[in-house]
Formats: sequence, structure tokens, C-alpha cells
Amino acid sequence: AAMAGFVRELERRGGPALRLEQRAAGGVGCVVWDAALVLAKFLETGACPLARRHVLELGAGTGAVGIMAATLGANVTVTDLEELQELLLVNIENNKHLVTGSVRAKVLKWGEDVTEFQPPPDYILMADCIYYEESLEPLLKTLKDLTGPDTCVLCCYEQRTMGKNPEIERKYFELLQMDFELEKIPLDKHDEEYRSEDIHIVNIHRKRT
Repeated sequence: AAMAGFVRELERRGGPALRLEQRAAGGVGCVVWDAALVLAKFLETGACPLARRHVLELGAGTGAVGIMAATLGANVTVTDLEELQELLLVNIENNKHLVTGSVRAKVLKWGEDVTEFQPPPDYILMADCIYYEESLEPLLKTLKDLTGPDTCVLCCYEQRTMGKNPEIERKYFELLQMDFELEKIPLDKHDEEYRSEDIHIVNIHRKRT
């Protein structure tokens, strides 16, 4: 049975709001997290040119970030697990009249083969993808497999101080730094309204070999 969805509106600078259906139950990935809003609104600042760029979103959940990129002219593939495809398709359908690039949804399980997502995208978008220790290694493998020398990875996350979160976060960035260069995007470059001291956007590139 379909659960009652509830709609989150995300206003845009350039026209009507995105309408994002969420799912009231079912763990993570079913609501629009704050980090997704911050990253989506950061894309609208124009700091990263998206028109006609090839964009891949990992752990897309509701698809908010990827769909925003598609309204800015990018050709986007939003990816998540099988059980989130239906929600992604609903949200793509609900917002397709706002898309100026293109957007499609596909299943991508971290750590598995990514041949069908080659060649490497111009951008990889990730909002709040670090919360399970078990998923760190597969996520890093996927990032390594997907990125080319010119791929720009934008990772937005909410710093969480509860339980194992700080430890998992530290481990993630430690492992990431073996193959990637990280640069934090200063808060004053975030959208003036959608920003928070606890939410960070990091620009990540493959290390030059």
C-alpha cells in the first residue's frame, strides 16, 4: 500500500517552486533533509555552471538536489536504491515542466559495478550520504570508480554530534583524503537564506596523479 506522501515545496529563484513528495515512514531517504535544501539552493547561486553538464546524484532520496540541477539546465541522473525509485519517478514527473535539461532515475548500489554510468560525469552531487559506517567503503569505491580527473564532487552534510556520528564523519574524510583533494565552500558563498553553521558543502576532486 502506498503511504500517504506529504509535499515539501522548495522555492526557486527562477520561477515556480519544486514540489517534492516525501514518504512519512520508511527510514532515511524519504524526506527532504536540510543538507539537500542547502545544496539545492547553493546550485542556484550559479557558483558551478550546470547548463548542459552531465550530473549524477548519489543517494538521491527524494531527488530534490538532482531535480534542482535539471531545472538549471543540467542533464541529470538521480540514483538510489531500488525501493526509492518509485518516489524519485513521482518527483521527476511532478516537476518535469520546470526542467530545462533532463532528468532520469536509475538504481545504483554503492560498491557495485558502475559501467553504465560511464563516462565520468562533470558533477557528482551528494547530500547527507554519510551516516552508516558499513557504507563508507562502498561509497568511497563508487566515488573512485565514477570520478574522472575533471569531475567535481559536491558533498553537503549536516555535522551531527550524537553517538557515533563524529567518528564516522572523521573516518570518511580521512579515507577520502587518500585519493581526493577537499576544499570547504565558505558559508558566505551559500544561499543567503538556506545556510547553517552546522551544514557544510565540500568541493572534492581526484588528486592529480
